[in-house]
Amino acid sequence: MRMRKKKNLIPRMEACGDWLITDPFAMKGHWRELMPQASELRVELGCGKGRFTAGTAAAEKDILLIAVEKVPDAMVMAMERARDAGLQNVRFIDADAALLPDMFAPGEVDRIYINFCDPWPKSNQKKRRLTHGNFLKQYRKVLKEGGQIHFKTDNDKLFAWSLEEIPQFGFALSEVTTDLHADGPVGVMTDYEAKFYDLGKNINRCVATMVDWSEPETEE
Repeated sequence: MRMRKKKNLIPRMEACGDWLITDPFAMKGHWRELMPQASELRVELGCGKGRFTAGTAAAEKDILLIAVEKVPDAMVMAMERARDAGLQNVRFIDADAALLPDMFAPGEVDRIYINFCDPWPKSNQKKRRLTHGNFLKQYRKVLKEGGQIHFKTDNDKLFAWSLEEIPQFGFALSEVTTDLHADGPVGVMTDYEAKFYDLGKNINRCVATMVDWSEPETEE
């Protein structure tokens, strides 16, 4: 379902200008200058309305979190959340996940969050899934050695597919669960996640840690 256009979107965006990076490509290799004391640089792909973004930044004030969102009507709500909470360790960018290597230097990112991404359920859409090998190879270009991907989804089929796809591209899986909140809420939730939890829907989660890997040579 498409999000309704927000009233006064432009002035609302301008009011959150301190949290928006308008030229993320110019920041390549310089992100930590925004917060030199940051213990880690993390990237969230598809932050939506920003519940997870604001919650994570508030809980871990020593990290720098860069939230990526392509829908301005959602991003403005996320930025307002960060602004209203007075969070200084989060910034937002309007960009595509496929362009991460153009925005971040090799080894610059410690962790990538992928929360409740579009499952693209049809077989001819699999290349658009954020856990597809083509994207995983892009993540490898910006993650540090031993860097991680934290992946959560309500879509059981996407999760099962991802568990097969991810290890093929140099990531070791851990903390794999198909019912994250079985014994009560765990960690910071997204807006979608909180809704699904209230409905009793199981949440899938795993951590993928980058390991040494060489892309197999393709036959001519």
